[in-house]
Amino acid sequence: MAHVERFGTYVILSLSRTEKIFAFHGNIQVKFSELISVKPVKKVWTMKVLRGFRAPGTGLPFVVGLGTLRLRRGKNFMAVYGRKPGYVFTFSKGSFNQWIITPDNTPEEMAELFDGVFQPIVT
Repeated sequence: MAHVERFGTYVILSLSRTEKIFAFHGNIQVKFSELISVKPVKKVWTMKVLRGFRAPGTGLPFVVGLGTLRLRRGKNFMAVYGRKPGYVFTFSKGSFNQWIITPDNTPEEMAELFDGVFQPIVT
């Protein structure tokens, strides 16, 4: 599963070897100053959360979604599994507007890592 960490002034999304293959993408890093918010979401597989069309990437609805979601204005990255709750990271600039992920980090780790930009749970 994807793993999120802070290293110095960067936020890094680390993918496993298998995830890199099926997402057609490597690890992603963004400056922490470009992070606007981190929102927990209960239901990731909704049209409100996963917008755009997947290209490139791999997807089987409600099972796995890995790769780039292309939108009219920009693109998002997804690494979601099953019907687990996830997180939406929103950025002010960078290669992706958002990351939509179900990481292996615990909710406590996420709240601690992103104190100040962490927002209440959204349904």
